[in-house]
Amino acid sequence: MLQDFPLQCGITLPTVPLVYQTYGELNRDRSNAILYPTSYGAQHSDVDWLVRPGGILDPTEWFVIMPNMFGNGLSLSPSNCDAAAKPGFYTTHYDNVRAQALLLDQLGIKQLALVYGWSMGAQQGYHWGALYPNRVQRIAALCGTAKTTDHNRIFLYSLRAALQGDPTWNGERFEGIPDRGFHTFTQIYASWAASQAYYRAAPYREWGYDSLEDYLLRSWEAGYRQRDPHNLLAMIETWLRCDVSDNPVYEGDYTQAMQAITAQTLVMPATTDLYFTPEDCEVEAQLIAHSQYQPIPSIWGHRAGNPYQNPEDEAFIREAIAHLLSQ
Repeated sequence: MLQDFPLQCGITLPTVPLVYQTYGELNRDRSNAILYPTSYGAQHSDVDWLVRPGGILDPTEWFVIMPNMFGNGLSLSPSNCDAAAKPGFYTTHYDNVRAQALLLDQLGIKQLALVYGWSMGAQQGYHWGALYPNRVQRIAALCGTAKTTDHNRIFLYSLRAALQGDPTWNGERFEGIPDRGFHTFTQIYASWAASQAYYRAAPYREWGYDSLEDYLLRSWEAGYRQRDPHNLLAMIETWLRCDVSDNPVYEGDYTQAMQAITAQTLVMPATTDLYFTPEDCEVEAQLIAHSQYQPIPSIWGHRAGNPYQNPEDEAFIREAIAHLLSQ
């Protein structure tokens, strides 16, 4: 629990919950810490499957800290804080990363061996590199950018409109379960999350779904219905506001912010990602002095960066992370 924490929206809260989970043990000189922030709609238990012996992040060697992003329902969110549910309130990655830095202070960790992030977790990784260059040795940014592009914003606008177009939305809050909103939201989300080739291959049929409609309903829609819709809107707002330079440190100078990253940075988009395109990610990689651009050759689109049920992409990422951590 953070005390008297000032948020970028101008509000200071007396207490701010930051829920996190750790895996493995911190070594004696506290040099084996990895930070793994969560992504959109996810809580730590949804995406910590890759933290396992022999996995992408091995807790027998590394001390992995997984903080839950603001808005995800565990840390500070509209669902657990009245102030966060009011109009005009929002949180940013500048807020997330500063809160995480305070957490590391409490844990006695001065420097991170790696910030590993997928999607909105990658966005936080870039913010870590720019805001705390002396505290980050390496960054692995999977399927994410340091600044939300205009094309990505259109996608986010459509998600927000899908939820707020539900008849239960009163202009400020939902007065019931937004059934229509959830349905439309998840169809839009699924259409962008994987590539055209993925849907042609239809790997979901091997997992027990007998049709596209069944997959969308029992996988995508059922998953997002577990989340408070106010929290989903809050995380959209954070995503929309993602800009590594939109803070008092860089005052909008995006190039300066990117060039301030001194960590060994692995920029790893998926070749078929429709959210964070490889072209957008490559442009950002060119702004970072010590960067390596290594796309994931995959039909899984954005989901390649979280390769659950996808052993080929998991192996590719695991090898790349092992190489990064050996440098």
